[in-house]
Amino acid sequence: MLGPLGLVLAIVSVVSLWTGYHGSTVSSDGMSPTYRRGQQLVYERVDGTEVRRGDVVLYTAPERYQFDAPVMQRVIGVGGDHVVCCTGAGEHERLIVNGKPLAEPYLSDGVADGMHRPYDVKVPKGRLFLLGDHRLDSRDSRFFADDHGGTVPVDAVRGRVSGDHTVPLLLGVAALVGVLSALTGLGLGIAALAVRRRKQPVVPPPWAVQV
Repeated sequence: MLGPLGLVLAIVSVVSLWTGYHGSTVSSDGMSPTYRRGQQLVYERVDGTEVRRGDVVLYTAPERYQFDAPVMQRVIGVGGDHVVCCTGAGEHERLIVNGKPLAEPYLSDGVADGMHRPYDVKVPKGRLFLLGDHRLDSRDSRFFADDHGGTVPVDAVRGRVSGDHTVPLLLGVAALVGVLSALTGLGLGIAALAVRRRKQPVVPPPWAVQV
């Protein structure tokens, strides 16, 4: 039983890991200092309807960027949200989301805008308003105001960046345990078969029987 159970565990774990999680490399500074160029990260494959304000997601928008590779940005507004830039100035500058200043401790140098051009966006249902954490070095929703206020459809989302690697790590461990169990079961099965063959009585051929 050990071999088949280990094989099943390995297959289920590998499939879950492959279909549920992927790895990527940060290719720009638009999300620094949270994620820096060249950094390796893990993202969870989720439907765009599952993401929430504050999540960092990867999405594709080839009509905007002229390439098919995923773009990584932070969700600032979801369908129905009202995003306004900005209140305050300098280090006290803040975005307003649904009438309240948005605390953004992840910002590069505390800069909430950097464009010095106000915007007022009512996020349509089924769409997301996204910004990079490095507002001075991110080509995000602010630059596409003519296209639904710069928002992107939720079905453009390819995954959500996961800061917690516990689940993929556990799946990897489970896959390893499954493989080891399957190999152990195979080895025990071969050993048992060999022992059984050695214990079988030797039956002499009929012509060797003495009367």
